[in-house]
Amino acid sequence: MTPGAEQTIVHVMRHGEVHNPEKILYGRLPDYHLSERGQAQAEAVAAWLAWRDITHVVASPLERAQETAAPIAAARHLSVNTDDELIESENIFQGQRVSPGDGALRDPRNWWHLRNPRIPSWGEPYTEIAARMKRAVFRARAAAAGHEAVCVSHQLPVETLRRAMTDLPLHHFPTKRMCNLASVTSFYFHGESYVGWGYAELAGQ
Repeated sequence: MTPGAEQTIVHVMRHGEVHNPEKILYGRLPDYHLSERGQAQAEAVAAWLAWRDITHVVASPLERAQETAAPIAAARHLSVNTDDELIESENIFQGQRVSPGDGALRDPRNWWHLRNPRIPSWGEPYTEIAARMKRAVFRARAAAAGHEAVCVSHQLPVETLRRAMTDLPLHHFPTKRMCNLASVTSFYFHGESYVGWGYAELAGQ
């Protein structure tokens, strides 16, 4: 590490719980907002982060991410910036029910989309998700150089980012993700060099 280089932390947060009574995979669809519990989660994380040296807050353009970022920014009298590369991943099953044994996955015509989970064949490639998320994090690092930034994104992009930053395989089982609702995955930088990471569930579950 370079002596005297700036220390910067980028906290990458998953949005809070979403009001979704239909239980569909909402993906990038508009008008999916935080539930009351999700709003409380966002407020709880904002309270935990209030003492941190946060100078930059940025979120995915989707409503649930913007609403999660809002109390964090307000506590610091900051505005919420938008970075399109923090958006949810694309998924062929967007707008459908995809619970095990339910909805779209019961239709044999859809099984072709499940042929290669390593890409994955049903959505945006993991390699593309990782690349855009890393670009967003390094932009946030530059914007908050010497301080801390918060980026609000979505479960799969955050999990893919963590795997990319820590040299883990990008493909994985969804049940193995370390990215619960309103969780915070923090990446530490010394100058422009990434040096470590941490994970916290500041809002509880």
